[in-house]
Amino acid sequence: MKQLEKNIGYHFRDKNLLKTAVTHSSYANENRGGLAYNERLEFLGDAVLQLITSEKLFTENPDMPEGRMSKQRAALVCEDALAGYSNQLHIGDFMLLGKGEETTGGRHRPSILADAFEAITGAIFLDGGMDNAKKFVRRFLDDAHLSLKDYKTLLQEIIQKNPGERLSYVVTGESGPDHDKVFNVEVHLNSNVIGKGTGKSKKQAEQAAAKEALALMGFKD
Repeated sequence: MKQLEKNIGYHFRDKNLLKTAVTHSSYANENRGGLAYNERLEFLGDAVLQLITSEKLFTENPDMPEGRMSKQRAALVCEDALAGYSNQLHIGDFMLLGKGEETTGGRHRPSILADAFEAITGAIFLDGGMDNAKKFVRRFLDDAHLSLKDYKTLLQEIIQKNPGERLSYVVTGESGPDHDKVFNVEVHLNSNVIGKGTGKSKKQAEQAAAKEALALMGFKD
């Protein structure tokens, strides 16, 4: 737990909260006796994440409409994003899993890692309040790959001004193990390649490709 606290950057007064946050239901089911697991903390952490992300988008983007803020929030707290945050902290190394989950790769499964990140957020909120939870979460939001800009939507809006033009995204390659893949994507305007990008998920690679296309069109980030 000490190493996990170091990775997280927060020291718990109640160590049991942290242990519960990384305890999967499969482990609790195999070790009877009322052992707590992370689903309730996950529920709380999800709400805390939504609030922190919403506040950041609202205060830092005074001219952004509600619809785009909703899309940005969804991108920043989707399963892929949260699993990526967990991987940065090596949360999978500390998960308490049942034998079945362990043998089927649960330690690297995005859904389990995303749930654990939410649970840890909830645990920090209970142990140290909103300020500490915000400090923990904001460092991931601030460094998020999407940089709080939806380049795909912006590119689509520009292309739609020219009837008949068609955008498409093509995965040109992927590499790495299942838990740490890198995707390569091209964005095509009709049959022409107008941007290329890489990312830890297809969505991130598509955003990077759209960003490059916008840059080539003279769009200033």
